[in-house]
Amino acid sequence: MTNKIFMLMTMIGVPLSVIGTFLHWSNIVLFIIYCLTIIALASFMGRATESLAIVAGPRIGGLLNATFGNAVELIISVYALKAGLVGVVLASLTGSVLGNLLLVAGLSFFVGGLKYKRQEFNVYDARHNSGLLMFAVIIAFVIPEVFSMNMNESKRISLSVGISIILIILYLAALFFKLVTHRGVYQHETETEGHDEEEPEWGKGKAISVLAIATVAVAYISEHLVHTFEYVATSFGWTELFIGVIIVAIVGNAAEHASAVLMAHKNKMDVAVEIAIGSTLQVAMFVAPVLVIISLFFQTSMPLLFTWQELIAMASSVLLIVVISNDGESNWFEGLTLIAAYVIMGIGFFLL
Repeated sequence: MTNKIFMLMTMIGVPLSVIGTFLHWSNIVLFIIYCLTIIALASFMGRATESLAIVAGPRIGGLLNATFGNAVELIISVYALKAGLVGVVLASLTGSVLGNLLLVAGLSFFVGGLKYKRQEFNVYDARHNSGLLMFAVIIAFVIPEVFSMNMNESKRISLSVGISIILIILYLAALFFKLVTHRGVYQHETETEGHDEEEPEWGKGKAISVLAIATVAVAYISEHLVHTFEYVATSFGWTELFIGVIIVAIVGNAAEHASAVLMAHKNKMDVAVEIAIGSTLQVAMFVAPVLVIISLFFQTSMPLLFTWQELIAMASSVLLIVVISNDGESNWFEGLTLIAAYVIMGIGFFLL
């Protein structure tokens, strides 16, 4: 039923997006059409990556899901940088971290926990990811803000580029560690149970084709979505910070949201946790640094410097998820705690 709704939304949304753009419809109408269409397209990306995950296994599946989920946000962010909306991009990166750690993980734990009293996932992966989260958010994001207080703009950009290169290298090293040198060393029982029994919805060829077409469609719509931000912000009295943290982050991460919750409902917590936490690590250690480097080619360069509100919100989210996930188990109450934290932060950003 849900798949039919998303199919209908895509078939109506894509032509309307093209027609509305050419006929210069109201920015608010276009903003709503673009957002709903991107969410519908993201569901196809989620289904395609889920099919590939069944073939490739939970770790590679989770990585694929996170990568293509973040591709949507990366595309929106590049167009926003081109338009000089540095504040929106930094806020959307914050929103991704908060959304994945609190909303995606929270909904996964909550929905899965309503069906199963206690769900387990790979405790070794959880602890490995905890260390990387502490490094990526608390060290690599907070340190530049502290050290750059008395720096000029040029030195801030140099510091940001230096940290970005280190983050990308460490992220690639973390993938090499997890998928090559230590693959299978810290295996969890659920990773070897019945994973081959499930049939993928689509074959490998169809799944890759759907991913490619959906990504191209998202790229086209994202470019036009960015141009509606300023008008929508003025009309509703929203700040750039709120649009980035809440709206762009939720639209940009729709694929992960849907896939992680679906996996948790099927009791595939290793994949659900890999999507939620793996996606956060990819945003912090790869997407954000890549955007800093891409911004050097545009008129306005983006330093890796967040506001104190963004930094405190991200650091708090990391500490909360580390404490909750380090035992390798989850339940509906832990999920509700994470969702409550997200709502509190959302109210704060809305009222700023």
